[in-house]
Amino acid sequence: MAVATETDVSSPPSATVYVRNLEESIKIDQLKEALTEIFAEYGTIIDLVAKRNIKARGQAFVVFEDAEAAGRAINEVQGFELFEKPMVLDYARTRSDATIKQSGNDQEYESHKRRRLAEKERKQAQEAMEAQKKLKRPPPANGASADANAGRATKASRGAGLKSSNPAATAVVPDEYLPPNKILFVQNLPEDYDVEALTAIYGRFEGFREVRLVPTRKGIAFVEYETDAGAISAKENTAGMSLGDGNKGIKVTYQRQ
Repeated sequence: MAVATETDVSSPPSATVYVRNLEESIKIDQLKEALTEIFAEYGTIIDLVAKRNIKARGQAFVVFEDAEAAGRAINEVQGFELFEKPMVLDYARTRSDATIKQSGNDQEYESHKRRRLAEKERKQAQEAMEAQKKLKRPPPANGASADANAGRATKASRGAGLKSSNPAATAVVPDEYLPPNKILFVQNLPEDYDVEALTAIYGRFEGFREVRLVPTRKGIAFVEYETDAGAISAKENTAGMSLGDGNKGIKVTYQRQ
């Protein structure tokens, strides 16, 4: 079994061990069982996170009661082969939900969770924007003259009432990947829901300011908060909520800016 050196670990000590280079073909339950058996020797495990989605495959987070146990595990298990692949260990860069919750401070836990969700949504928005950029066509090989010709062709097609053939010209970030901001856009509301009814739902989240209905359109509303954090918390807790008989669930996104 390899022993960790200073070059093996790049993050400051924490109670959570980040494990990567795991065999991706192993079922999650089997993987978690094997990791628990290995790491339980070094301290009490309060949480172990491993997910099936593509980005999280081959990785896991082992949360100990304290940083000392995590350090022992990293020193002893670094390079240990699991399912014929050597594990690569480091401290996690951020504290886990389980660690914060263990402290018993509910306010700190909720604040930590909101920050984590905000960061997750910002990353999703950034990824969506990067994906849209990839739709843009590469520049023509023969330089500026080709650009001028392309510009003339685009103008001509628009003049003829035709849509541009450039997918980047019409590409937009999907609603669910819009970056967080302090105003929510709520859709699929029952027609009989007024400002008072919506305030009863959204007014319980931190920093609530107001609900605005659109007089000419039924079933939609804007809900404003003082900060992004309040909007994030409200969105996470109300998206998909069913209101009234037969309602299919409200859609809650951030206002497009």
